Amino acid sequence: MAKPSPKALAAKLGKILARDREADDGLLKIDRYVRGEHDDPYIPDFADDEYRLLAKRAVSNWLPLIVGTPAQAMYVDGYRPGRAGKGWGGSPEAVQDSDRVHGSTQTFQWDFWQRSRFDARQGAVYRGALQYGHSFVCVEQTAFGVIGRGLSALRTAAIFNDPASDDAPIAAMTVVSWPDGDTKGTAEMWDATTRYVVRFGSLSDADSYTVTKRGKHGAKECPVTRFAAYVDLEGRTRGVVAPLITLQDRINQTVFDLLIAQTYASFKVRYATGMAPPIVRDENGDPVLDKDGNPIPVKMNHNARRFLFAEDPDVKFGSLDETPLDGYINSIDMSVRHLAAVSQTPPHHLLGQIANLSAEALAAAETSLSRMVEELRKAFGESWERVFRVAAQIAGEAGALDYHGEVIWRDMEARSLSMTVDALGKMADQLDIPRRGLWPRVPGVTQAEIDTWHDMREDDDYVAQLAQSSTRASGARSTSSRYIPPESRPQAGERAA
Repeated sequence: MAKPSPKALAAKLGKILARDREADDGLLKIDRYVRGEHDDPYIPDFADDEYRLLAKRAVSNWLPLIVGTPAQAMYVDGYRPGRAGKGWGGSPEAVQDSDRVHGSTQTFQWDFWQRSRFDARQGAVYRGALQYGHSFVCVEQTAFGVIGRGLSALRTAAIFNDPASDDAPIAAMTVVSWPDGDTKGTAEMWDATTRYVVRFGSLSDADSYTVTKRGKHGAKECPVTRFAAYVDLEGRTRGVVAPLITLQDRINQTVFDLLIAQTYASFKVRYATGMAPPIVRDENGDPVLDKDGNPIPVKMNHNARRFLFAEDPDVKFGSLDETPLDGYINSIDMSVRHLAAVSQTPPHHLLGQIANLSAEALAAAETSLSRMVEELRKAFGESWERVFRVAAQIAGEAGALDYHGEVIWRDMEARSLSMTVDALGKMADQLDIPRRGLWPRVPGVTQAEIDTWHDMREDDDYVAQLAQSSTRASGARSTSSRYIPPESRPQAGERAA
């Protein structure tokens, strides 16, 4: 099959992006819901401004918390390259000095990470993937070296031979600016070898595209990597927001009904029958009439501190009971629990009910979230490893074919530091695990701190060895120069002891 032209690729990518953006349940609706711009709950056609104000206040946006809970549990804290010779694809001569290659690869990859500022920006990549189903990271050569940057699914599309299995796309395109009147939109596009600048009048109009080649991007494959939260065997990606929109609408409707009942029927209504209200009179005692010729009644200022009475025996007083709100509150609580179950978010994260929970019960409640986070770490970890390989390809480093490298995820679970240290000490003593190998398992430790610990430990070892050598040398000198009394000295013909 003939390779498609760059213009054909750009038009196809634009069509995919337009389809995702223009669908009723597409990415723009997901973006709108996460930002709190929800569809209005059902209100009658004759609703006044007060009703519409209550409908606006009824929006209870749970979706950012649903996205943020697993995203906050994922944080890449280091990178461990594979040892030279294991899957690197190099000749034996190219990997003779395994330690040197391993160390230089780790240094380059972490420099790339820090230069790209992914310590702060990785969270946006995870949130984009969880929100829309996928996000992207592009690696490119700049004047400051090789860096990576995240790309939003609202602006970016990619084509794969097999979208369910392939990690390298055929081509990818991201929109830089949208069309505005007569001004065309601009986009960047990458294929397996080349970077292009694309101009277009409309995403769906194939004839409006013009493509200009900007040179080689330096990688051996498309430098854009997809981060997909969940991918099925059809290659379709799914985030955590789309399945929850119906539940979110149900919660908003129930909150709206609660606000209506709370505003108009949550208090007792007192009434009086058979009593003619007093009317407004002028200074002459004559009734004041309205524009229709009817007397104007005096406004009654009634509250809990006032007492009602009437001289007419036919007047009757009574009250209407308030509407109970417990049913609405229980309905909201049930819907939030459904939201927690479907999204695998612990209910206490949403409801704040953590009183009287033992450590075992709290750990059991977190099990579902932990499993989801572990699944996401596996998917995102593979994507980060490809990002590191592409960065090494562009920079010409040795890790370009390192398929045994892996990212190091920070342990974000809340544990007692003393318990963790005690467990690590037992692992070192009872299982004979090297102590330095347990350093990354210390909660909160960063790769920079581990590197500093290694340097400090090497310095301590060198000082200890130097002190030991000095002690041995001084001991030898003191033995050779000690005083021997004459009677103990060997006589002629005797051998010294």
